[in-house]
Amino acid sequence: MSPVSGSCRGIRGWHRICNNTVLALPAASSSGSITNRKLHSVHTGSRPQPAYPGHIPLSPFENTLLAVGSALMSLIDTRRADMVAACGETTAGSTLIKLRDIMLESPEGRRILKERPRINSQTLDLEKLRSLPENTFGRAYVGWLDTCKVTPDSREPVHYIDDPELAYVMQRYRETHDFYHALFGFKVSALPELALKAFEFSNLGFPMTALSLGASLRLKSPQRARLWTEFVPWAMRCGSHATCLLTVYWEERWEQDLDGIKKELGVWDPPPGITIPRPSHADSP
Repeated sequence: MSPVSGSCRGIRGWHRICNNTVLALPAASSSGSITNRKLHSVHTGSRPQPAYPGHIPLSPFENTLLAVGSALMSLIDTRRADMVAACGETTAGSTLIKLRDIMLESPEGRRILKERPRINSQTLDLEKLRSLPENTFGRAYVGWLDTCKVTPDSREPVHYIDDPELAYVMQRYRETHDFYHALFGFKVSALPELALKAFEFSNLGFPMTALSLGASLRLKSPQRARLWTEFVPWAMRCGSHATCLLTVYWEERWEQDLDGIKKELGVWDPPPGITIPRPSHADSP
């Protein structure tokens, strides 16, 4: 994962590119200069004020430019968390509205949208989670953090989604991604990450999660074959069968039995080889 400072520099750099693109257009005549000044006014002079801390409003042209650029950069260097995040935001479109509406239809989802909990080292009591019994969700989550040497503070803030409520939906997805890792016990490496992205596409529908499967070209041939013949079929079936995971108030389920959660949500373990071993596993329906 990219350091936060590097990610911020990358995001600011892309925003400068968006802002300066119109200024780079050549002015062949005085009338052309006038046109360029008008375009500059349209793209920058009338830019709306940020709707929440960290918000960077984009015009449709800027959003498209950032979507294409961040998608390419994400495929070139999958460690660029800032570019993966920007791609997710600029390509989300109506998916966020659909997910928000699904959350509103669920009692847990409605409370999440109302209370807007955040997931980081300040809001989580990791020592308390370490004291929970084996095979509880909280113990599995903190065990996953410790085994994979991951911190809950590693997720990028949302910048490019205009509506504050939809921006929170994206932030919630981003911050609960590691819960999905813990739920299935996925390792932190390319093959299990792509398998989880396929599951997220089936369950949540974010275009970025489907686009990320293009990174399978970087896998070795045997891994790529397993991804498409074993893990993607599992992900499509399991994700479409499962409850929408954004409606789950995970922070209230720390003490719940892990296998019980899987059964309740309608998920089951993936094919072997990409997970951290556990004492027990949920069976496939």
